[in-house]
Amino acid sequence: MYPVVKRFFDLVCSLLGIILLSPLLLILALLIKCTSPGPVLFRQKRVGKNKTYFEILKFRSMRIDAPHDVPTHLLQNAQSAITPIGHFLRKTSLDELPQLFNILLGQMSVIGPRPALWNQYDLIAERDRYGANRLTPGLTGWAQVNGRDELPIPVKAKLDGYYAEHLSFSLDLKIFFKTIANVFSGAGIVEGKH
Repeated sequence: MYPVVKRFFDLVCSLLGIILLSPLLLILALLIKCTSPGPVLFRQKRVGKNKTYFEILKFRSMRIDAPHDVPTHLLQNAQSAITPIGHFLRKTSLDELPQLFNILLGQMSVIGPRPALWNQYDLIAERDRYGANRLTPGLTGWAQVNGRDELPIPVKAKLDGYYAEHLSFSLDLKIFFKTIANVFSGAGIVEGKH
């Protein structure tokens, strides 16, 4: 029963988010366009529910010559690839706002495991072990609020599995408020190899 209610909340939240945040979305789009050449949106192939693929939307925070299908925390020199406004977008997670459209389309949920890159085979395989690939990926999730980029893949997958096993409104609510706290503190963000 909860998955049906969850989808209803996703629809309402994404629609309200798009409407209420439309002035901010427009301002960010203009800032991106004015500070670096290239498109406003970054599109990338990601793994969705039951390992189907979809195209995730983000505000572009990196130069157009940056590697396209490499997680940022694995880049050798991530700082040099980030655009002037990109640092701010990434630190505040505002680059993720276009995913409200992915949520509206049913490709994502507000809460769920973060969608893996299509070529993150190790993460996808680990999530299979814990049943996390059967879920709709989220804008934020249990692994996100418990370490984000700092987590090794087995730990991240195990946390995603915990979420799959304990899926509930109360856990979603806990993740939602913990996400807000983490965004304001900048917790768990890693740019480039360390």
